[in-house]
Amino acid sequence: MIRKCAILALATSAAALTLAGCQDQANGGGAGSRDHITVVGSSTVFPFTTIVAEQFVNKTPGTKSPAIESTGTGAGMKLFCAGVGAAHPDIEDASRRMKASEYNTCKDNGVSDIIEVQIGLDGIAFAESKSGPKLQLTAVDIYKALAASPMGQKNTAKTWKDVNPSLPAVPIQVYGPPSTSGTRDALAELILAKGCDAINPSLADHKDKDPAAYAKGCTAIREDGAYVDAGENDNLIVQKLQSNPNAIGIFGYSYLEENKDKLNGVPINGVEPTYETIARGAYPGSRPLFLYIKQAHLSAIKGLRDFLALYATSWDPKGPLVAKGLIAAPDDVRKRSAQILKDETLLDPKKLL
Repeated sequence: MIRKCAILALATSAAALTLAGCQDQANGGGAGSRDHITVVGSSTVFPFTTIVAEQFVNKTPGTKSPAIESTGTGAGMKLFCAGVGAAHPDIEDASRRMKASEYNTCKDNGVSDIIEVQIGLDGIAFAESKSGPKLQLTAVDIYKALAASPMGQKNTAKTWKDVNPSLPAVPIQVYGPPSTSGTRDALAELILAKGCDAINPSLADHKDKDPAAYAKGCTAIREDGAYVDAGENDNLIVQKLQSNPNAIGIFGYSYLEENKDKLNGVPINGVEPTYETIARGAYPGSRPLFLYIKQAHLSAIKGLRDFLALYATSWDPKGPLVAKGLIAAPDDVRKRSAQILKDETLLDPKKLL
């Protein structure tokens, strides 16, 4: 009977109405029941979803607080795509768009009806301590400093001066996100790839023809200690920058905004990471932020629709999320996202890469 209940919950969206009533009498062996919303994913989106969760609980007394995990976008996708049912997350926070390969994994596990919503914009901020060397970098500088094999050769650069004679002889020490992070993916796509393409035009031809060769020459990050995987706790990077003034940290813009009394943004290609430069797309590290929602859970998980409706009222330029560092999306994008939530419009997988 327990197995039947789980199967019914997984079978169709209509059957998802029974999901909340399924009792997990086998301590996790079945679909189970759940009295709260669960969210996994991006450390960049995490603080914004947490703010909405706090407001949600305040506006609906007696409601259990949503459980939100900062797992990184990639690791969150694996959890999100593992299945439908109370044992699996309702929402994935993402600092990049879902990949076609991730959607296929979802589909293979019965998670085919997915709603995609852009909640706003963010920038991959490069930051240093207020007492740092006041670096000004280009995408080419960053590529030469952090790529494992810039121009096909093993990276041996020790200082920023080694990659650009106009930069100070300060050791290259960069604290950044792990390989499971959407911020790491965006770093590769928005910064390293552009730096690589600028000085290795021939490699650009491999981007589609031979992705593995392109990744090896352009976006693979060195592993000799110059780049330090600081995990999914971006506040830890802030702390490391304060104790190591010559280091650079990489995280979402909101963490720079939140700690602007302690940190300076590092300009890239002459453009500083600010709300205005990210909003108009002038800053090289600008990127969209997303939520992914399981349609089958909307009726099964109490309060999920109301939680998402509150999210849609919070990403306004004068809303609480922007006050905490989110870059508001253009008006047409916000309206389209709100309409997607209202109509529960499903993601078209043909648009994924």
